Amino acid sequence: MVTQADEIVVKVEDDVKEKKDGCGKLLGRFVCIYWKTFVLIIWPLILLPLIIINNERMYKCLYVIAIMAMYWVTESLPLPITGMIPVVLYPLLGILNTADTCDAYINDTTLMFLGSLIIAVVIENSGLHMRVALLIIKLIGCSHRKLSLGLFYVTMFISMWISNTAATAMMIPIIETVLVELEAQGLGDMFVFDDTPINQTTNHDERSKRPTRSTMVYYLSASYASSIGGIGTIVGSGVNLTLKGLYEERFSEGPGINFASWMIYAVPPMLIMGFLTWLWLQIMYMGLFRPKSQDARAINIGEEGEKVAKSVIDKRYRDLGPVTWYESIVAFLFLAVVLFWFFREPGFVRGWPTYITGLPVKDSTAVVGIIILLFIIPSKLDFLRAFDKDPSKRPTRPSPALIDWKTIHQKMHWSLIFVLGGGFAIAIGSKDTGLSKMLGEELGHLKSINRTITLFIVCLFAEIVTELTANVAVANIIVPVLADMSVSMEVHPLYLMLPVALCCSFSFHLPVGTPPNAIVSAAGHIRTKDFIIAGIGPTVITLIVICISWITWGVYVFDLHEIPSWAHEN
Repeated sequence: MVTQADEIVVKVEDDVKEKKDGCGKLLGRFVCIYWKTFVLIIWPLILLPLIIINNERMYKCLYVIAIMAMYWVTESLPLPITGMIPVVLYPLLGILNTADTCDAYINDTTLMFLGSLIIAVVIENSGLHMRVALLIIKLIGCSHRKLSLGLFYVTMFISMWISNTAATAMMIPIIETVLVELEAQGLGDMFVFDDTPINQTTNHDERSKRPTRSTMVYYLSASYASSIGGIGTIVGSGVNLTLKGLYEERFSEGPGINFASWMIYAVPPMLIMGFLTWLWLQIMYMGLFRPKSQDARAINIGEEGEKVAKSVIDKRYRDLGPVTWYESIVAFLFLAVVLFWFFREPGFVRGWPTYITGLPVKDSTAVVGIIILLFIIPSKLDFLRAFDKDPSKRPTRPSPALIDWKTIHQKMHWSLIFVLGGGFAIAIGSKDTGLSKMLGEELGHLKSINRTITLFIVCLFAEIVTELTANVAVANIIVPVLADMSVSMEVHPLYLMLPVALCCSFSFHLPVGTPPNAIVSAAGHIRTKDFIIAGIGPTVITLIVICISWITWGVYVFDLHEIPSWAHEN
């Protein structure tokens, strides 16, 4: 029993201990706690000489961009709040007026991004994504190798159309259900426990639990597949749309980036990278090509295990019930918007807008049109029974639409709009003040180096930096500089911009590198050390495949053989 005297003694000892802490230790603790505040206050002061020594608009713009870059990298402010800084500083510093600055935040790319998010919410709401995922897994098979391959490619496919975060979050319950059932049947363990001493206040399961090597493959597959699959379409990742907006803003006289060209280029390397990454995980953790290894024996569940896994998938699929009107019409509208995007300007035939109007039509037109239909078309066909002879079958209220604004408001990632807008504001300010041209000319001295080597260096740089901060933020900082750097090097602007933007999506080494990594790290209890080791393969694979596919297939698809005249004119 603890007496009052004992409590007084403990308190005195704590006071003595605190007094013994030196000023250096206290200062260090203070800095560790409030370092973000120091960045917020001190960094703009450090940069002040930029605009004190030279008061030109170009250097004022550089001042704003440097502040935003530091805030984005350190996340000392939330990313979307940092994205709003130009609305305040551009007009006050005389860089751009408020109207022109605000125009950067809502444009064709932003609306296309919003539209793709809304469609993703509708798909998730209808359960269509789960039905497609389970159906594909049933068709591929349920041994550990087949199951992991099926889950990998299903996640990649889903991530092509909805956010990487949502794709990962959707696959985790499927993975856990299968693994738990296999463990319940004595066909392998999901987790093991370290022999670490624990105290009475620590939960044993939470402190010492770690995944088995085979379990780690499933969780890592969900994360890696979503990042790789996100490059497959323009709407698959915020980075892709950031590139599209920055490119079309900087080179407004150019043809822009259309949905068809992007898919024609990106899907083949996406499939190759996906397969090689799955192969890497199989070799590392499931004993592929090492049939007598412990890893290979651990995943050999035999016919009985495959039946158990198949029964789990079959049950999950049956639980969905028959295909509903809701799922059918959402699938139809989804395919419709994809076809509208693809055939807007496919290159090999006339785009569908040319049959309707002579005015330029962008991708946002199609997606906004589909969104309007989502609020018009009913999710149930109750109205067909309005005159049924049986009064109990007649509807008593209107059928709800396929989606409602409340659901969108709750599930939408609104904050990314301001991150995209901040990047577009950077591009507009850099172009208008001549900053991007100046930076491009300085970096243009690299044209003496082989352009393939330059491509490899900037792609490697992007993959390293994106491990430390948000992918979209990295793209907003790097891509505008590469636009003018390409012009100075006398190469097509997309030659450096597009592959580097893709590399900004490839964060494989740290749980904090991207939301999918964070999700699987928490769900699978994967340690940072394991992430660092497992990410070596995907990093090397994606870097090599992107560079090789771009200088061969990409150059052909986007016709990058020479720098176009409109690039110089801009």
